[in-house]
Amino acid sequence: MAMAAAQDMRSTEQLRADLVVVGGGAAGVATAVTAARGGLEVVLIERHGFCGGGAVAGHSGTVCGLYEASDNPGNGPVQAVFGFAEAFVRALEARGGLADPVRYGKTFTRVHDPIVWRETADDLLAEAGVTVIYHAVATRVLAEGERIEGVELWTKQGPLRVLAPLTVDASGDADLVAMAGLPSFVGDNGRVQNPTMIFRLMGVDVPAFRAAYGDDTIMPAEVSEMIAAANRAGTFTLPRAKIWLFPTTRPGELLCNCTRIVGADGRELNPLHWRDFAEAETQGRRQARDYARFFRARLAGCENAFVNDMAVQVGVRQTRQISGTARLGNRDVVAGTKFADGIVRSPWPIELHAGEKPRVEWLLNDVYEVPYGCFVPERGEGILAAGRCLSAEHEAVASARVTAQCFGYGHAIGHAARLAVREGLAPRAIDGRDLRGILNRDGARLD
Repeated sequence: MAMAAAQDMRSTEQLRADLVVVGGGAAGVATAVTAARGGLEVVLIERHGFCGGGAVAGHSGTVCGLYEASDNPGNGPVQAVFGFAEAFVRALEARGGLADPVRYGKTFTRVHDPIVWRETADDLLAEAGVTVIYHAVATRVLAEGERIEGVELWTKQGPLRVLAPLTVDASGDADLVAMAGLPSFVGDNGRVQNPTMIFRLMGVDVPAFRAAYGDDTIMPAEVSEMIAAANRAGTFTLPRAKIWLFPTTRPGELLCNCTRIVGADGRELNPLHWRDFAEAETQGRRQARDYARFFRARLAGCENAFVNDMAVQVGVRQTRQISGTARLGNRDVVAGTKFADGIVRSPWPIELHAGEKPRVEWLLNDVYEVPYGCFVPERGEGILAAGRCLSAEHEAVASARVTAQCFGYGHAIGHAARLAVREGLAPRAIDGRDLRGILNRDGARLD
């Protein structure tokens, strides 16, 4: 006997705003704050009880993408990205929540305190007058044909509708674009980069650790060789040999980016699929424990280390992306391509995570630019994207997804939202060159 569809009998509340942003990661926060500062009434939706996305819930833990890469990193960091990213960095610094730049291969990155990240976002959103709805999940888009008019949410109180002339999909997974039936794609013909469970070790003698392995957070070949040998011997389950360990803002702590999560059948798990997502979480926690056990047994300075934190959720690198009116190409990243409508600069390398050794491909002493059209769906009105679900080829998104650039995307899309709402423009009618000029006047230093 067929089961009748259940109905939520709770009453549905309704809000109206100028802009609704779904997703409170770096891109979503930057979009909401920028648009609200421009005079829009903004509602931000976040499924966790805090903002931060992959940087906080996924524990990626670093603000990557700020600095140029060079064959001479000993000369010190050269900053290439400004605007909202710069402002957020300064706010973290003022709270003691950001470490000094540390070596990451040929470039530098900065480790943040995830609690301070959350509090910084809270305050910036409050100061800008953004209405924040935590613990809410978008369940469908509200649309007239292919014109998006808002979203419907699940909340503990009951269904909530937020109506707005413009919606921004900052979900990271292009959830709203998919709900609306607008064009999207998944990775390289459906294949995505594997997720990672990032964790923190406390009780580390950091000076002894750095004396043994140097100041580069990408661990040297000797560590990779030890990991590979231990994995072959079956003493530990350590499927990834090239790992990254970062001293943090806290005494005696390392941020550990080292797991490689694959399915029991050997597949790269895709967090768009609920079975894969659940398997990634459990496998990730088990792997994290084994890496920690190995570190205690084999790495200098880690003899008394213990796991003091794991990510709230597995770190997701890649899932669904929008099909935009423009697409960032793999070649654009490695060639340092510039665009007349480029709205964000990036010096970050391509980081492809597959196999036991991630591949890093550097762009030296240069940046590439991401055009505005990468955030404009090729079909559909009243909607823009922001964040790692941008329109980009498989290898290109392995560079373009990082935190500083996501801040930049939000900065740009927040200004685009103001133009669209205040001047009655369709997002696709906005000239990216004009947007670039606005961003330059707001401190982005694109030229």
